[in-house]
Amino acid sequence: MSTTTIDGHVLHVDAEGFLTDPAEWDEQVATSLAHQIGIELGEPHWTVLRYLRSDFAENHETATLRRVSTALGIPVKQLFELFPGKPAKKMAYVAGLPKPRGCV
Repeated sequence: MSTTTIDGHVLHVDAEGFLTDPAEWDEQVATSLAHQIGIELGEPHWTVLRYLRSDFAENHETATLRRVSTALGIPVKQLFELFPGKPAKKMAYVAGLPKPRGCV
C-alpha cells in the first residue's frame, strides 16, 4: 500500500491514487483532491460528495453515476459538467472512496 502527502495529510492510496481508507478523508482533503484534478468545489459538488460518503457508509460500495443521479435528482449531464470527463471516477476520487464497480 502506498502513501501520499497532500497539504500535510499523509494518505494511504492505491495505484491509481484513490484513498484506501475512507476515514482519512475530510473536507480539506476533498478540496485538495479536487484542486489536483482541476475542479473548484461549489455547493452542487458538496451535495454529491456528501451523498456519496453517506451512501458508502450504508452500502459499503461506491455509488454509480446512475444511482447518484437518481437519488439526488441531478441529471447525468449535470454530473458531467460538475466532474468533467469521467464523472463517476472523479466523484469517487474527490469523495475519498474506491472507484465504482464497472469504472475503467
